[in-house]
Parts: sequence; C-alpha cells; structure tokens
Amino acid sequence: MRLSLRFIIPLGLALAAIAYIVVPLVDQFTLKWAVRDLDGRSALVANAIQEPLQEYLRTGSRNKTLAFFNKIIQDERLFGLGFCQSGQAQPIATRTYPNNLGCQDLGHFLNQNEHVLPSPQGPLHISVKPIKGDEANLGLLVLVQDMSFIQHRGEETKRYVFYFFIVLGTIISMITVTIAQLSWRGWTQGMRALLRGEGLVRPIGQIKVPELRPIARDLRTLLRDLEAEFHSRDEGQITWTPEALRAILRGELRGENILVVSNREPYVHAHRDGRIEVQRPTSGLVTALEPIMRACSGTWIAHGSGSADKETVDRHDRVGVPPGKPAYQIRRIWLSPEEEMGYYYGFANEGLWPLCHIAHVPPTFRTSDWQKYIEVNRKFANAVAEETKTKDPIILVQDYHFALLPRMIQDRLPEATIITFWHIPWPNPETFSICPWGPELLDGLLGSSILGFHTQFHCNNFLDTVDRLLEARVDRETFSVSYGGKPTAIKRYPISIEWPPASATPADSSGDRRAMLRKRHGLAPDHALGVGVDRMDYTKGILERFLAVERLLELEPGWIGKFSFIQIAAPTRSSIRRYQDFEKDMRAMADRINGRFGTGNYSPIILKAEYHEPTEIYEYYRAADLCCVTSLHDGMNLVAKEFIASRQDEMGVLILSQFAGASRELPEALIVNPYDIDQCAVALHAALTMPAAEQRDRMRLMRSLVREFNVYRWAGRMLLDAASMRKRGHLRHPSDKRQPQADPG
Repeated sequence: MRLSLRFIIPLGLALAAIAYIVVPLVDQFTLKWAVRDLDGRSALVANAIQEPLQEYLRTGSRNKTLAFFNKIIQDERLFGLGFCQSGQAQPIATRTYPNNLGCQDLGHFLNQNEHVLPSPQGPLHISVKPIKGDEANLGLLVLVQDMSFIQHRGEETKRYVFYFFIVLGTIISMITVTIAQLSWRGWTQGMRALLRGEGLVRPIGQIKVPELRPIARDLRTLLRDLEAEFHSRDEGQITWTPEALRAILRGELRGENILVVSNREPYVHAHRDGRIEVQRPTSGLVTALEPIMRACSGTWIAHGSGSADKETVDRHDRVGVPPGKPAYQIRRIWLSPEEEMGYYYGFANEGLWPLCHIAHVPPTFRTSDWQKYIEVNRKFANAVAEETKTKDPIILVQDYHFALLPRMIQDRLPEATIITFWHIPWPNPETFSICPWGPELLDGLLGSSILGFHTQFHCNNFLDTVDRLLEARVDRETFSVSYGGKPTAIKRYPISIEWPPASATPADSSGDRRAMLRKRHGLAPDHALGVGVDRMDYTKGILERFLAVERLLELEPGWIGKFSFIQIAAPTRSSIRRYQDFEKDMRAMADRINGRFGTGNYSPIILKAEYHEPTEIYEYYRAADLCCVTSLHDGMNLVAKEFIASRQDEMGVLILSQFAGASRELPEALIVNPYDIDQCAVALHAALTMPAAEQRDRMRLMRSLVREFNVYRWAGRMLLDAASMRKRGHLRHPSDKRQPQADPG
C-alpha cells in the first residue's frame, strides 16, 4: 500500500498540473471556433437577406424594413439587426440593437476585423457586411449575435475536461491498487483468473479472488453513476426535432419504424359532394402522434371509420399518408356495427370515459359491451402480429380503448417492447372499483413494458389502484409494478404538440387575421373576441363556460355589444344518448343567453357546432383576444398549447381549468375552477382588460415551455426509456444461444 501511495500522489499532482494548463487552452480554442462559426453564419444570413433588403430600400419604406428585421431576429441566437444607409447617421435597427453601436463606429469592426462587443447582456458578436446595389454601395448591414451560449459551452467543456482527468486519475489509481493487491496477495492466482475471463468482468458473487470484489464493486458504481449523469445531460441538451427522433430509433433502438395502435385514425377518407375528401379528426391524440409518425415512419393501426376508407386502401388494408407525400402507412381495422356499438360507444365511452373523468355522469357497464371490448382488442392484437417485422418490435398502444391489448400482444410477442399511454385521467381506487372488470383491465395494462400518464397525480392513483385490487408488488421508490413475474414501469410523460405547428404559420399577420375574422362575422374591427375549441363533450366545461360569459355581461354590462365568445364544438359520439342530450342543452343555453343580451346583429355567443380543419382553427386562435380551456376533468388538453403556439405576436390570454393536466405546466395562464362561475367571469374580465405588456410577458414564458417540451421530446423520452429497458433486459436475460448447452451424454 505504501508503494501504491508513492505512485498515486505524484500521479495526482502531475494530472492536476496538466489540467491547469489544458483547461485554459481548451477555453481559447472553443472561443476561436465559435467566433469562426458565427462569422460564417453571419455571411450566410447576409447573403440570404440581401435581395429582399435591396427591394425594401428601393421602395424607401423604413417601417417595412424594420418589420422585416424583426421577423429575422426571431432566431434564438440572432440578437439584433441594423442597417446603416450611406449618408445616414442613425441606423435602421431592431429594438434589441445595442444603443452604443452607431454608424460611425462600424469602421472599427469592418477595417480592424474585430468581432466582440461588451454589453450589459453579455458579449455580443458583431459582423458588418456591405450591401451593394446595382451601381454603388447601399450601406452596411450589421448582424449582432448573442455569444452567451459560447460561455455556457465553454463552462461545459471545462467541466467535461475536469471530469475526464478525475476519471482518468481514478482509473489509474485503481489499476495501481489492483496491481499492488495482486502482488501482495497471490498475483499468480489473480492473473490466471483474469486470463480465463474471470475477475472484474464476472458478477461480484462469482469473483474467485476475494480481494478483487470491493474494487470491482467500486468500479461498477463509478461507471454506473457516470453513465447515468451522461444520459441525464444528454437528454436535456437534445434539440428535439424529427431528426432527433429518427436518430434515437436508429441508434438507441436499432430500428427504423414503430407501430402505433389507436382507435382513431389520423386521416379519414369520406364521401362529400360526389367526391372523396380527406379529413383530419379533431383529437389531441392525433395532434400529438401524427407528427411523430411523419418523423419516424412505420405503421399506424386504427379503426377505419370513414365512409370512403375501404375504397382507398390496398389489398392489405393499408394506405400511405399524408396524402400526396406519404411518410408512413395506416393499417385499417374494420369493425361491424355491433362491435363498434359495444366496444366503442358502449364499454369505452359509456363506461370507462365517465368513470375516469368523474364528470358527474354515472358510467354504464353491460356484459355484452365487455364481450365486444374483448373481441375488438383481440382483433387489434392479431393485426399487430401481422404487421410486425421482427420478434421484438416497439409498439405504442394508445388510450383507454385498448386496456386489454398490451397483455394480448405480450402473449404473442414476449420480446416486444410495449409502451402504453393512457391519455385520460386515472381515477382513485374507490372510483375505479365501480368497474366490474377492473382486475382484468389492470392485468391487461400491466402487460406493458412502460405505462405512461400525463401527470404524477394519475401515476399515484394507478399505483394505489393496483395495490388495492391486485396481488402485485408495487415499488413506490422506482414507480414500477411487478405482476406475473414481469415488471412494468409507471412513468409521467406530459404530452405536447409539434413545434412550430405547421398550421400556425400562415403568410399574413395576426392583425390581418383579426380583421378578416371580425368582418366574416359582421363585427367591428375593435370587437373583443374569446374562443373555445373542443369536441362536443360534457367533460369539456362548455356549459359552464357559457354561464361565465352570461355572468360577465351581468357584472360588467359595458361588454354587451363589445364582446362575443366563439365556441367551436366538433360533433362526436352522436350515437350515445348522453351526448345527444348534451348537444341540445348546449344549443338551448346559447340561444337563451343570446336572446337575453343579443341585439340586432350582435350575439354574445357564436356557436359553430361543426368540423373545422386545423388551419381554420388556428385562424380563430390568432384572431382571438382570449382562449378558454375550462375542462371539468382532463388528462392534458392540447388546445391550451395549440393556442400558445399560434400566438407568434406574443399576445392573447389563456384561461385554463385547474382540473386540466396542462395547468401543472402553464401557471402563467389564468387558472380557474370551472365550477365557480363568478371566478370564471372575473377571469374573463381580467383577460379582456389585461395590459399588453403583461400579456406579452405571460405568453413568452408559456411559448418558451411549449417550444422546449414539444411532442418530439414527449415521444423521445418514452423511446429513450424503452431503449434503456431493452438494454437492461439483454444484460439480465442473455439469449439462449449464448448459454452453455448441457452435455446429452
């Protein structure tokens, strides 16, 4: 041991000296590389905007030029933009352009090739590019880029180098101690064990040299901690895009496609006016999963419900989507009217839907519906087996329509990785125990490798339910359930939307949308508008929303004739009596309130009970002054995030129910109890009178969150967890062909 210390201490001092020299050099190289990259990026931006800038300058419109610059600096690293026109003392510049950088100062950066300008916000990279006209120079374009990310990158680089030397020194020290141990206590025995493949690479309990066991244990702990830290850092630093998802699938999961199973299909073919029309259903599930499938390809297995669905599939019941540019396939499953009535309208939506939403509508459970539910789940399990190309596929099972499906898939494909996501709330054990087949539903869900919910509250409720109704081992430390000898991880995955949403980027501005929409409804240009976008469902709080509008007009009569609320309600589940009654109640309440406060062409409630395309819905989002999401109980409700994503003008107010999962992520919204009508009316008035600066501050924070935690991150987290689970499974259960075979003799 003395010999080891004599070697380790000088080694540590030498490594510390090297680190002291290397870390500053790495910092300098990082800065030089970053500045060079920013120079190249500035040149690309200048070349890209030169022609449109020349056009704006020819017209002499300073406002249009400034609007053009403001649109360009939406790039997160482009801090400011300015243009010094020949002969002018003051630049045309964005509000973020440095005040201390005048046109007379540009020669310092142009002639002396300087790049960095100190500022209160931190160092800024300055790049000056001449803009030439047909015959002469028009002026100088000044690009100001934020260099704060370089500091963060430099700090990370120094930290990684520091960690590298720590790990290097630790490993060398342990090797030294190991050699000393082997020399002192039987090095011959230890070397023979290592040459036979034993020792450090064997499980701790099988190491033949007792002295090596503590060393091996420490090494494993160190490597496990470093790996966990790396993966945590890696996930947080990923820019979540379609390309990032593809990389995860190909790199981590060794596959190029996935299977998604849901009741609702992302594209519906229907007959309309003598032709076949393609529709996108109004559904949070479709909103979340469709961009993922476009990114990852694969197959989406769903119920074919459109009147023209059978006419558009091939002989294998498949069709490529999106139309015109197929990126993945839909495999359609055909259900008889009896199956659809029992499985979908009956057990799923008259039983499980009200049971889980606790919306004061008693659930209805029939044995005949339960039998159809089993049959349809089995039909989808057969389709999954047919569409699977490998013995260990990755399958995403969606929502309460398929609670039995994970177990059925596992029975057919025991090596499959099954990720089930429950899109609606999970009730407490007392409520769930109302269902006569509760244990069977839990058994089916625990066939999943990973079972996901929107919120931690729903995860807790599920564990409590399993603990109450099944003989299973519930581990609340790791949030997992072991049932039938197989573990299921219970995870929280708050769902989101793609960023930026394709439907949220029309060519014209929000101001144009506001004027067009008001003109369409015969309203004055300054008429205040609220909007609600929902399926026509009693859990969405539409009636309570109407009562809040009525109460607002009672408390603040000044809004009569000046404020209208547009409710978009897509019809759904019209075969169920409760939904038929709800539609009647909704129309009757709207008529009553309009009859009480309406005058001439003015209606306080504008009800649009019809299907709208996503692009049409985004028009309403962008034109409205506020959006109401007042669900009585909801898993997440993506309408809130869609409204935020649509507001590129950073204006508008979101009123959000405390019983929607989105309220856990968006505290900057006005959070309300939808049952408290007076509180909701006060929130409407607060939203309509909120200063523009406060609206902008709230919206910026919410947009930042939705941008970072987008749908690709939601899917990526599930896929990364699945990849880790598969790797651990391979280590714990190596394939049979690697096991030693028994001697038949």
